[in-house]
Amino acid sequence: QLQLVESGGGLVQPGGSLTLSCAASGGLLGDDAIAWFRQAPGKEREAVGCINRFDVLTYYLDSISGRFAISRDRSKNTVDLQMNSLKPEDTAVYYCAEDVSCSEYVQGYLTWGRGTQVTVSS
Repeated sequence: QLQLVESGGGLVQPGGSLTLSCAASGGLLGDDAIAWFRQAPGKEREAVGCINRFDVLTYYLDSISGRFAISRDRSKNTVDLQMNSLKPEDTAVYYCAEDVSCSEYVQGYLTWGRGTQVTVSS
């Protein structure tokens, strides 16, 4: 059974960078779509972006345009979320999720990691 684990979160100053990684056990990430979501305190979980099985990227938030990038490393069985020029409003728990195709909806994903906290603050 596929299990996902996020890592790389932490505290970073505004303008800083972080790279989150989604690692899998029990399956290959290269076979499916992997999405990144985030959930800020008191807000609903929202889709950040997704990479499908053909490595086609889709980003769902205008606010992250030009700052965030998703990539897949099949040799490591990971999908990364590179985040640059971070802002306080990027503070959230970030989750990766897996399913057969990309979707911007939480209901579109079968398997989820437990999340990693990203805090952007001076």
